[in-house]
Amino acid sequence: MDILNEIRNVIEIEANEIHALLNKVGDTAVKAVKLLYRCKGRVIVSGMGKAGLVGRKLAATLSSTGTPAIFVHPAEAIHGDLGRYTKSDLAL
Repeated sequence: MDILNEIRNVIEIEANEIHALLNKVGDTAVKAVKLLYRCKGRVIVSGMGKAGLVGRKLAATLSSTGTPAIFVHPAEAIHGDLGRYTKSDLAL
């Protein structure tokens, strides 16, 4: 196995997929950005398993860039943590 060629192959695949997104981004993405921008409360991020790991990172990134955000595990939400939500929050 040629490791350098494998690395280049992975980068090429990822670059092609990112380039393909140019034709897929549309009104839905604009609506999502507007919702996030207009949010007066916090962005509540939720997820379980791998999505939960990504959600924790997303909430941390949003918080560190000036958008108040917290992660709420869905199992914890149904066992009392729904009280964290307010009318001004945005659920993701």
